[in-house]
Amino acid sequence: MTSVQKYFLSPSMKMAALMEMDFKLLGVLTRMGIPFGFGDRTVEEVCRENGVNPDTFLLIAAVYVYADFKPTREVLQDVDLPGIVAYLRRSHSYYMEVMLPAMAGALERMVKPGDTRNLQIIKQFFAEYKEGLQQHFDYEEKQVFPFVKAALDHRKADVPLRGSADDEHHQAAREKLQDLKSLVMKYIPAQCDQQEAYKVLFYIYNLEEDFAKHTFIEDEILLPGAGFEGDNLTEREKEILVCVAKGMLNKEIADLYSISIYTVITHRKNITRKTGIKTVAGLTVYALLNNLIDLNTVE
Repeated sequence: MTSVQKYFLSPSMKMAALMEMDFKLLGVLTRMGIPFGFGDRTVEEVCRENGVNPDTFLLIAAVYVYADFKPTREVLQDVDLPGIVAYLRRSHSYYMEVMLPAMAGALERMVKPGDTRNLQIIKQFFAEYKEGLQQHFDYEEKQVFPFVKAALDHRKADVPLRGSADDEHHQAAREKLQDLKSLVMKYIPAQCDQQEAYKVLFYIYNLEEDFAKHTFIEDEILLPGAGFEGDNLTEREKEILVCVAKGMLNKEIADLYSISIYTVITHRKNITRKTGIKTVAGLTVYALLNNLIDLNTVE
């Protein structure tokens, strides 16, 4: 029994029944190139008809349907890496060509009743977010996907692979999206179109949630499936770990590296996820054992 079947997702189930489990799977269906109108056919039948690997489709569906889903080693050994890469690439296009233009239009209509200054401020902020997101996707295209291709070719990657948690552009883009959400929800002028503000927030929450799934698929399925060892800490994560071991607070670490507290917290979560160690004492021992700090520097 695979980890997908454990969660009651099977190639023999009806595709319509699967869609009923979570409406967000409609977006997955579209990005996999599967059209509607599949009647009472099973997942396997619909996928085969459209040239999609049913196991790959169900693996991605499990990420969306079950919050606690974690692929087993067995699943990762047999994962369809080209299929996962193809899905992630289609997601890039979906975000940049569908979701962001829809959000941009709603933003412009939201501010239109106000003055042009507000419109320019919002447009500039959104443009910076969009640029940051594109930089993250460029990173995946230039760093992550070539590594996966190299793994498929059974040769050493030509480019050094950093963990995606080390991608500062990714962090900045996520923070800007959260900032945009706060600005619209708390601080837009009263004369702004409230219905369009609702649409903007709806798009933001959907993009935020979907992008989190995108990141999970990359970090927990694609990279482990390609042989990337997830417990390798990035250079920035090692720096944060050293600070934690020295007893520094999140704000002190943020000030030291000129990053936000949110970014520090995210790095610490990544460190815990990769090492499997949750306590400061345990992380300090880890840092000592891996020669990241000297015993004399520990308080």
